[in-house]
Amino acid sequence: MCTSSMPAWVRPSQMVKSSAPSTSTVNEALARTRIKLLINLTLATLAGSVATSSYATSTLRCGNQLVSKWDRAFEVQQKCGEPVSQEVLGTQETFNSNYRRSEAVRIEEWIYGPDNGMYQYLRFEGGRLVRIESKRRT
Repeated sequence: MCTSSMPAWVRPSQMVKSSAPSTSTVNEALARTRIKLLINLTLATLAGSVATSSYATSTLRCGNQLVSKWDRAFEVQQKCGEPVSQEVLGTQETFNSNYRRSEAVRIEEWIYGPDNGMYQYLRFEGGRLVRIESKRRT
């Protein structure tokens, strides 16, 4: 004889399960949500701090003139004037496989500013402007 509290005519496959999630499932979901939120906040904070301390652009305004990436050094100097600092960082050797020749490319960094506390760092490779970066000096 069956001593269970269920009637004999109810089979286990017919039993209705509760639709409410268990406490452990809810706690696990909450923990995962908190971890995701913490990761997203950390990434947003890091991205924000990097963005405020320096950022790269493709153009720079000098008075009413614009300087763009790939401009020649003498064009930049005509539009922006003498930089506050001008330094040769070194040379980089480039190879051309089509012609089997190599050449040394001069790398320079020019600094303009401060303009509202921001300095503009311009990097030239082979006499061409390849990077414009703005930084706030502290």
